[in-house]
Amino acid sequence: MKRLIEAAINRHRTVIMLFVLMLITGTATLITIPKESSPDVTIPNVYVSVIHNGISPEDADTLLYEPLETQLQGLEGLKEMVSTASFGHLSIQLEFYSNVDIDNALDDVRNKVNDAVGELPADSEEPIVREINVALFPVMVVTVAGDVDEHVLYLAADELKKRIESLPGVLEVDIKGKREQVAELIIDPAKMDNYGLSLTEVGNLLRNNSLLVATEDINNEQGRFSVKIPGRINDIEGLLRLPVKSVGDEVVLFQDVAVGRLSFKDPSTGARVNGHQAVTLEIKKRIGANIIETLDEARVITDAAKDMLPEGIKLGIIQDESKQIRTMLNDLFNSVLVATLLVFLLILGSLGVRSSVLVGLAIPGAFLMGIMAINAMGDTLNMVVLFALILSVGMLVDSAIVVVEYADRRLAEGLQPRDAYNEGARRMAWPIIASTATTLAVFLPLLFWPGVMGGFMKYLPLTLLFTLTGSLVMALIVIPAVGKVLGRAGHHDQEALDVIVAAENGDFDKMSGFSSRYVKVLRKALENPGKTCLIVLAFVFSSFGVYGVGGHGTEFFPEVDVDVAMVDVRARGNLSFAEREALVREVEYEIFDMKEIDAIYTSVFVTAPRGGMESSPPDLVGRIQLELVDWQSRRTADDILAEIEERTAHLPGIIIETRKKEGGPAGGPPIQLQLSSRSESNIIPMMEKVLPMLKNDPELKDVRDDRPLDGVEWRLDIDREEAVRFGASVAEIGSLIRMITGGQVITQFQPDYADEELDILLRYPEQKRTIDLFTDINIKTAKGLVPLSQFVTRVPINKTGDIVRVDGKRRYLITANVAEGVNSNEKIAELGEKLKEFDWLEAEVEPKFRGDFEQQMETGIFLMSAFSIAIFLMVTLLVTQFNSFYQAGLIMSAIILSVAGVLMGLLIRGEPFGIVMSGVGVISLAGIVVNNNIVLIDTYNQIRMTGVSAFDAAMRTGAIRLRPVLLTAVTTVVGLIPMVMQWNIDLIHREVSMGAPSSQWWTQLSTAIAGGLTFATVLTLIFTPALLVWRDRNKDRDHEHNASH
Repeated sequence: MKRLIEAAINRHRTVIMLFVLMLITGTATLITIPKESSPDVTIPNVYVSVIHNGISPEDADTLLYEPLETQLQGLEGLKEMVSTASFGHLSIQLEFYSNVDIDNALDDVRNKVNDAVGELPADSEEPIVREINVALFPVMVVTVAGDVDEHVLYLAADELKKRIESLPGVLEVDIKGKREQVAELIIDPAKMDNYGLSLTEVGNLLRNNSLLVATEDINNEQGRFSVKIPGRINDIEGLLRLPVKSVGDEVVLFQDVAVGRLSFKDPSTGARVNGHQAVTLEIKKRIGANIIETLDEARVITDAAKDMLPEGIKLGIIQDESKQIRTMLNDLFNSVLVATLLVFLLILGSLGVRSSVLVGLAIPGAFLMGIMAINAMGDTLNMVVLFALILSVGMLVDSAIVVVEYADRRLAEGLQPRDAYNEGARRMAWPIIASTATTLAVFLPLLFWPGVMGGFMKYLPLTLLFTLTGSLVMALIVIPAVGKVLGRAGHHDQEALDVIVAAENGDFDKMSGFSSRYVKVLRKALENPGKTCLIVLAFVFSSFGVYGVGGHGTEFFPEVDVDVAMVDVRARGNLSFAEREALVREVEYEIFDMKEIDAIYTSVFVTAPRGGMESSPPDLVGRIQLELVDWQSRRTADDILAEIEERTAHLPGIIIETRKKEGGPAGGPPIQLQLSSRSESNIIPMMEKVLPMLKNDPELKDVRDDRPLDGVEWRLDIDREEAVRFGASVAEIGSLIRMITGGQVITQFQPDYADEELDILLRYPEQKRTIDLFTDINIKTAKGLVPLSQFVTRVPINKTGDIVRVDGKRRYLITANVAEGVNSNEKIAELGEKLKEFDWLEAEVEPKFRGDFEQQMETGIFLMSAFSIAIFLMVTLLVTQFNSFYQAGLIMSAIILSVAGVLMGLLIRGEPFGIVMSGVGVISLAGIVVNNNIVLIDTYNQIRMTGVSAFDAAMRTGAIRLRPVLLTAVTTVVGLIPMVMQWNIDLIHREVSMGAPSSQWWTQLSTAIAGGLTFATVLTLIFTPALLVWRDRNKDRDHEHNASH
C-alpha cells in the first residue's frame, strides 16, 4: 500500500487525469442509468392457472388440482403450494425458497404441468404457467372513457394498445373492462321443436359447414391445377343461410329458427373512470427499461391520439408511476445535495477552504464510482440506492478527513505538500483500511438477505459497499495526489495548531475553548474509570427502561402516506351484474364531490379477482381506486379514507373497506390468521369460536373470512336410469342447460375485419333464460320431444365457495385491519396468547399467523444472524489489527451500548422500532461506530509505544483525536438530519417542505443511525479512553511493582 501511495503522488498528473475521466463518465452514467421508484424484485413464486368453463369448485379440486398436485409436489426447492379451486378455474401458487433459481424453477414447473396435461379433462384449456414479478405490474394506466357504443370504445382502445406496444420499453399492454366479442345465434326453442331439430344436429351443421378444407393440386395429362374449396364462412349472414333440414321440396334454413348478431359475452367485469363507461390500458414496462423515458413516450402517443378519436371518447392517464418516481427522485436528489452541502460547510468551518475542497472531492468521487458500479451490474437507480447515497454522505468523508487533518498538521509544522500528504496517507492507511473493512464487513451479510424483503433492501448494502470502497480509493490515492498540487506549506490555523501541539506534548493547560473543557471532563473520567463505566451502564439500562414504558412499540415496515387508495365494496347474496354495479354507484356518488380526490377508477366484478398476488374477499362486488391530489394540498390518506367510511356508513346492504396502496413489499392486511386441517369439518367449528373474539375486539376492524357466502345455487339431479329409457345423455342435457346460462360454444369463425377468430355461441332468447326453463325445456330423444322435468330435478342448495388448499390441506383465512393508532405486532402477540386457550391439538387444526407477521419473523431471524456474522467478522479484523482481545472487545462494547442512543432517538422522534428499517440501522451503526474507535485506539497505542503512561497517553489521544472524531461523527449525523426531520429542501426551486412521503420511508433508519452515533461519539471520546486507562494503569502498576522487586 505504501508503494501504491508513493506512486500515486509521484504520478499525480496521471491520477488527476483518471479522476477527471471518472467524473465525466460517472456523470454521463448518472444521466442515462434507468430510474425507478422501487427496485425490480424477483419474487420466488410461480403461478399456474387452468380454465375450464362451467366446472364447479368441487370438480376443479378433484379433476384439475389432483393431477397437477401429483406432479408438482415433488419439485426441488418448493416451500409451499397454495391452490384455489373456484367456479370455472383453478389456480396454484408455488412459493420456492429464496436460494432457488426462479428461471430453473419456472422450467421445472412447465415440464411438470406438461406431464399432467394428459390427465386433465378434454375441455380444459391449456394451463398457463408464469412467473410473478413486481417489475411486471402496471406502471401506468391509460383510460379510454365515454358514453358511446361499446364497439367504438373497444376499437379506440385496440388501436391505442397497438401504438403503445410498439415502444421499445413497453413489454405489453393489457386491456381491462373489455368484453370478448362473439357471434351470438339466438335460437327459438318453439321453432326448433316444430321442425323436430335437436341441438346436436344444429351444432354438427355449423361445425361441418364452416371448415377450412385443404386439398392437393391436381396433376394429370392436361396440366397441374390448384383446387380450392371455400368452406369457411366469414359473416353472420352466411351462417344464417345454411340449410338445416329439408321437408319435402322445402328447405329449412338456419335463419328460420334463429337470429344472429355480433355481440359480446355477458359482462363479468366492468370499468368506469370518473363515472363514465371505460376500458383501461395497463402498461407494463420491460425489465431494466427506463421507466421515465418509456412513460414519457407513452404519454406523447396518448396525447397525439386524442385528436383522432371519435367524438365522445376521452383519454386520461392515472396511476402514472413516472410522476411519483420523478417526485421521489427529486426529493431524494435534493436530500443528497443538501446533506452534501451541510457536510461541506461543516468541513469548511473546521478545516479551511483548501482542506474542505480536498475532503469534498471524496463525495462526488465515491458517489459516481458507486453509480457506475451499479449500472455495470445492470441495476437501476431507485429510492433505496438514493437513500444509501444519503446515508453514505457523512461516512464517505471520514477517511478523507483523517488523511487531510493529519497532512494539515504536518503542513503547519513546515513540511512540503508532497511529504505531508505522503506521510498522512501512509501513516493512516492501515487504520483507514481496517475501519473501512470493518464497515464493509457489517454490510456484507445483508447482501444475502433472502426473500422479497431481501430483494428490496439489498441495494442498501450494495450501494454502501461500492461507495465506501470508492471513498477508500479517494482518501489514499486521489486526495494525496490532488493535495500535492493544492497544499501549501506553513498554511495553518495558528490556534488549531497550538491546540494540537499542546495535546501532543501533554501541555493541557495551554489548551482553550471547547478543547479545554473536553480535557477537563476527560481527566475526571480517567481518574475514576470505574465510576465512568457505571454511569454509562446506568444510562444504557435506564434508556431501555424508558423506551419500554414510553416507546411506540415495533412494526415490520414503515407506514407512509400514499397518493393511491382503495375502497372495496362488499355485498352478499345472489346479485346480478347490474345489481352489483348499482351498489358500487351508490358509493361513487358519496365521494364524487371530495376535492382531495383527483381521479376515480371503478371496477365491478361478478367474481372477485384472485390468483397471483391478488387476494380478495369472495363477497367483493366492486373496487374503487382513488388517485389523490398532491400530498401538500390535502390531508393524509388515512384521514381521507376515514371520511369516506363515515360518508358511506349509512348505505344499507354493503360493507365498505378502505386501504392504502402498499408501499414496498406487499404483505396484505396486518392480521392474517390461517386455519388448516386435513378435513374441512374440523376447521369450521374452530373458526366459529375464533371469529366472535376478533369481531368483539374494539382494536380490530374489517374482520372477514373466506368461508362460502350465504346464497343459493341450483343443482340439477339427473335420473340416469330414466334418461337412458328415453335415449338422452348427460352431454345433451348439459348442452341444453348451457343454452340457458352462458351459451353453448359450437365452433369459431373469423370475420374479414377481425384479427382473430370469434366464438359462435348458441343461446336461447333472453326472456327464456329463466330458472323454470331448466326443467320445462324439451329435449329431442328417440321417443320424440320430452321435457327435461321427466328425468331432471331442480334442487336448491347452499352456495359453494372456493376450495383453498395449502400443501394439500384445506385452509381458511381470517383477516382483519387494526384501528388507527394500534400497533399490529402487539395486537398479534395479544391474540396469540388468547388463541392458546383453544384446544387446537384435539381439533386437529393448525393455526398460523401469515402475512407481514410471518415475514417479520423471518426477517428478524435473518437480521440477528447477519448481525452475529458481522460481529464475528469485525472482531476477527479488530483482533488482527490490534492483536488484543481486550481492545477489540472494547470497540465491540461501544457498538452494543450505542443501541441506547438508537432507542432514545426513536423515542424523541416518536417513531416505533421498525424490524426492517431500525434493524438495518443498528447493523449500519455498528460499521460506523468502529471507525473512530479504531483510529483512536491506534493513536493511543502509538503514543504508548513512546513510553508514556496510560493516563497521559489517553489524555493526549483524546485531545489529538477530538477534532477528527467530532468532524466524522457530526458530518454523518448532519448528513442524515434532513431525513430524520423529514425535511425536503429544494435548493434549485427554493422550496422547503416537511413530511414528504419520500422522506417518511427512511425516518426510522436515519433516526436510528443519528441517535446511536451521537451517543457512540460520547462513548468514543469518554468511555473508550477510560476503559483503556482502567486496564493499562493496572498493568503499569504491576510492571512497576515487579521492577522494584
